[in-house]
Amino acid sequence: MGRKTYEIDMVNGSVFKSVVAFVVPLILGNVLQLLYNAADIIVVSRFAGSDAMASVGATGSLSALIVSLFIGLTAGAGVVVSRYHGARDGMGVHKAVHTSISIGIVAGLVASAVGIIFSSYLLKLMGTPEGKVLNGAVLYMKIYFMGVPASLVYNFGASILRAIGDTRRPLYILAFSGMVNVILNLVFVIGFNMSVEGVAIATAVSNYISAISVIFILVRAEGAHHLNFKELRFHKKELADIVKIGLPAGIQSSLFSVANTIIQSSVNSFGTASIAGSAAAGNIEGFVYTAMNAFYQAAITGVSQNYGAKNKDGVRKTVRVCSASVTVVGFVLGLVTTIFARPLLSIYITDSKEAIDYGVIRMVVSGLPYFLCGIMEVQAGLLRGLGYSTTAMVNSLIGACGFRIFWIIFILPIWHTTFVLFLCWPISWILVILMHFVCYKAVKNKAYLRMNEQ
Repeated sequence: MGRKTYEIDMVNGSVFKSVVAFVVPLILGNVLQLLYNAADIIVVSRFAGSDAMASVGATGSLSALIVSLFIGLTAGAGVVVSRYHGARDGMGVHKAVHTSISIGIVAGLVASAVGIIFSSYLLKLMGTPEGKVLNGAVLYMKIYFMGVPASLVYNFGASILRAIGDTRRPLYILAFSGMVNVILNLVFVIGFNMSVEGVAIATAVSNYISAISVIFILVRAEGAHHLNFKELRFHKKELADIVKIGLPAGIQSSLFSVANTIIQSSVNSFGTASIAGSAAAGNIEGFVYTAMNAFYQAAITGVSQNYGAKNKDGVRKTVRVCSASVTVVGFVLGLVTTIFARPLLSIYITDSKEAIDYGVIRMVVSGLPYFLCGIMEVQAGLLRGLGYSTTAMVNSLIGACGFRIFWIIFILPIWHTTFVLFLCWPISWILVILMHFVCYKAVKNKAYLRMNEQ
């Protein structure tokens, strides 16, 4: 298929139109990807009960903790491919693509082994309730991590497509694999009377469908991003650049997951109803986050392409458009989900009013101001696109992760309520926004000078 059909040029033409064309398929694709976990929770809640739902819900932050370090490398892959693409360096794109897929394969195998081997120990360390909840969570984790190699290969492949402005074909892939996931959930849980193991198998199968599909697209692609299995290897310069940008992003994601894992442990201390309610609210908030993340992806891709093209004005326009858009979209989505919190939570929770009450508290405290998270994400995309990924990581380490841990240790014991617990999220977003802004002002002149020298 022709290049004009799928690729979006974020260097030339209307920045707003390019951003909209980029984010709409990405948001839809992210929503479909979220339906994997949402389908898991809804099906087990309705047909296996709150204990099974709590088992699946208790795994979210831990799974993210293990996988996020490697997922962060996809940001590095996207930046490197975008820069070469913006500079019209075909050989650079070729090397970056083959290095990225090689990283995805190796990282997937490592993450899978870690998740399978240590899931039981880590879940116990988090204070997951003993008995049905813990046993179900361990079983879910072990099966889920069998599909992680495919998940990482897909994410690296999708980052390559997004780097050249193609967000439509990842949407098509997730539309199909998401549909398969939902169907298999129903077949395994209702048809074969399975519980958490059924939804875990369905998710793993869907991950492999996604991976095979994105690899097929890259193999069939014409141009510099064409994938040839015989040429899969680690190219030294491209590997170094991907790691330089992606490793801090991965560490940042892991640090967020560490903080959220600690928060999850605190949620666990309030009992099974709190776990179920928070898990349901988290899934609903996740749909809002997909929009926030889409603008982050647009920012990092647009900044990187313009960086490669030595277009300073394009960098600034991209960030302005993404920042304004994410604020409006985030505020509207946060307001709507908060207003309809109880009906939305009732989709997930059918047998516990107490669990719904806990979920409402979380959505009011952290869901309503979710646009702050979007602003923070766009600023991080700007810093990474300019090559300051470590700066973004340090800001997150101090302003988000460090603050949240401080909040759990010193503030929560004084006012031990879920309202106070969830309050750490919006406050940390504000802190990181301020830190990102100050850092950008400090490094922008140097960044633009370096851009023109390359």
